[in-house]
Amino acid sequence: MEGKMKVAVMLGIGKMGFEERDIPTPAADEALVKLDYVGICGSDLHYYETGAIGDYVVKPPFVLGHEPGGVVVEVGKDVKHLKVGDRVALEPGKTCGQCEFCKTGRYNLCPDVVFFATPPVDGVFQEYVAHEASLCFKLPDNVSTLEGALIEPLAVGFHAAVQGEAHAGQTAVVMGAGCIGLVSMMALKAMGVSRVYVVDVMQKRLDKAMELGADGVINGKDKDAVEEVMRLTDGKGCDLVIETAGTQITTVQSIHMAKKGSNIVLVGYSASGEMTLPMSLFLDKELTFKSVFRYRHIYPMAIDAVAAGKVNLKGIVTDIFDLDDVQEGMDRSIHNKADIVKGVIRISKDAK
Repeated sequence: MEGKMKVAVMLGIGKMGFEERDIPTPAADEALVKLDYVGICGSDLHYYETGAIGDYVVKPPFVLGHEPGGVVVEVGKDVKHLKVGDRVALEPGKTCGQCEFCKTGRYNLCPDVVFFATPPVDGVFQEYVAHEASLCFKLPDNVSTLEGALIEPLAVGFHAAVQGEAHAGQTAVVMGAGCIGLVSMMALKAMGVSRVYVVDVMQKRLDKAMELGADGVINGKDKDAVEEVMRLTDGKGCDLVIETAGTQITTVQSIHMAKKGSNIVLVGYSASGEMTLPMSLFLDKELTFKSVFRYRHIYPMAIDAVAAGKVNLKGIVTDIFDLDDVQEGMDRSIHNKADIVKGVIRISKDAK
C-alpha cells in the first residue's frame, strides 16, 4: 500500500506534534496493520514528562505508544495465518530468537529485543505499522480492537499472576489500583483466585476496582492496609501479594501482610530505583520475591480470557482521545490521575 500516514511525535518534554511519513511496506514475514486504538501507558507518560526512563533517553522527534489494536490491510508473501480484514492485537517486542533466553522460552528477557516506544525504537501513535506477523494475534469476533489494544497491559497482569503461582483457594492482595493493578486483579480472578483485595489511596480507582470484580478494597488513607488485611484473613495474612504501586511504603506493607511461605510479585517500578526493606521479617517468613518484566507466551491466554467474558477490559478505559488530540490526552493523563485510570488514543476515525 502506497501513500502517506499521520504520525504523532514527541517534539520535546511535554510537547507533541505531527509528521507525515510514508506508509510502511510489510516484509515477507510481516503484516501491515491499520491501527484503530493505541493505549497510553505509564511509560509513555514518563517519557513525555521527563524525557527518559533510566538509560533510555528520548531523542525527538520520537513516536510513543506500544499498546496497539487494529485491522490487517496487507500481508507479506510468507504470511499464512492472517488475511486482509483480520482484527489483531500486536505484541510490541520483536526478539532475536537466538540468545539463551529466547531458546529457553524466556524471550521477554532477550537483551536484543526491539520494543515499540523504547528509545531509539519508535512506537505506534500513527495510522499504520508493519509488524512481524507472528506477533499479530487474531481477535475473536466478540473481541473489539479497543480490547485488542488493551491486551498488552492485561498480559502484564497475567504474567504477574503466573509468576505468583496464583490458584484457586487463595486470598490475594493487589497494591495499587492503576491500570496494571486493575488488570492484575482481573487476571487473578480469571485464574480462579478465591478472594482478591485491592489497596490504593485514590477512592475513584478503588470504586473502579469494585466495579471490575474485586472482592473488597482498602483505602490506605483511611485505614492501615496491613491491619485490614490481617483482619480480613483472620490474622493469617494473604497467600499472594502483587505490588504495582512501586513505592517503598507499599512494598514494606506487602512483606508485613503476606502469610509465611508466600509469594510477593513486584511489578511497579520505584521512582528512585532503590528501597529499604525489613529483610529480617522477610527471611523469618521465608517469603519469595518474584518480579515481572513485560510478559512471555501470554497473549493467547489473555485474549481467550477476554473472549470468554472473564475479564472486562473495556471497563478500565475511562477516556478516549482522537489522534488529533494526542497532546490533550497526554497532558490530562498526567495531571488528572485521580480520574483517568486508562486513556486510549483512537487512531482511526472509523474505529468502533
